Amino acid sequence: MNPNRITFMFASLLAALVVGCGGDDGTTDQGGDAGTDEQGITVYSGRAEPEVSPLFDLYEEQSGEDIEVRYGETAALAAQIVEEGENTPADVFFAQDAGALGALQGADRLAKLPASLLDRVAHRFRSREGEWVGTSGRARVIAYGESVDPDDLPASVLDLTEEQWKGKVGWSPINGSFQAFITALRLTEGEEVARDFVEGMLANDAQPYDSNSAIRDAIAAGEIDVGLINHYYVAQAKAEDPSYPVDVYFPPDDIGSMVNVAGAGILDASDRVAQSEDFIAFLLSREAQEFFATTLEEYPLVKGVEADQTLVPLNEIPQPKIDLSQIDDLEGTLELLRSSGAL
Repeated sequence: MNPNRITFMFASLLAALVVGCGGDDGTTDQGGDAGTDEQGITVYSGRAEPEVSPLFDLYEEQSGEDIEVRYGETAALAAQIVEEGENTPADVFFAQDAGALGALQGADRLAKLPASLLDRVAHRFRSREGEWVGTSGRARVIAYGESVDPDDLPASVLDLTEEQWKGKVGWSPINGSFQAFITALRLTEGEEVARDFVEGMLANDAQPYDSNSAIRDAIAAGEIDVGLINHYYVAQAKAEDPSYPVDVYFPPDDIGSMVNVAGAGILDASDRVAQSEDFIAFLLSREAQEFFATTLEEYPLVKGVEADQTLVPLNEIPQPKIDLSQIDDLEGTLELLRSSGAL
């Protein structure tokens, strides 16, 4: 990759951190210091500490290996890895979306993974070049409240810019999952369509929130009618309270229903490759996949592990044609959001 492009990518990602480019829950959890040679592998985790720390604890218990974890926002950690270059202490990058993994792959910062890991996951949920692998799936949805007739929901997420939705839609431009969605929109429909959508949402008085969960709760409270979030926020709420007054809708064959992945890759500078591969193998194990499915309400990606039966089956979500390996131009998305006034 052109060195100027790498520098620009870092600057863009760092800017995202300044404006609060969010993890799924809008937090900026930060764990302990990165590891030293006396420690086991060091993981940079864009997945929030409350969500995944039980998995790290379980791995340490089962393997007898220590892990040093640096928690942060996915985009910021990707930027940190680029800044650190060959001196990064990170061995594994555990990201909340494919876009950040693709950005590091494009910067030649990820190593090839063995087929024994890649082949556990369907082709569409892993890097085409074999440098990262999805660990769990998360679908974009239009969440809606009790005031909305499901028959009135739009055929496409792009239709939320229409007058009937003015002031009634929640979104989170600072959120990493939303930014991955915009990156995918740019890839599939082009820059003009993506910019028209963002500017149309702003003109239609879309209500900004700092996280997916805040959007979900605003729908439940009647502050807004619909919102753009990931599926599992509603699933988690309904697991605690089946009467929670928010449901999800998948626009048919639309980018508003795209399935992204959380995933992991090994840094090219790592000198703990075998241990790093063991850790990723653990993330793809039945035990870890069942954790993603039952505790986090995400979609497991390894064959033989079932998702929560209350979820729409993964193979029944009406998917647009998209290659997750190509959702790597995060800096272009950040520039679009900034120049339009969304950030």
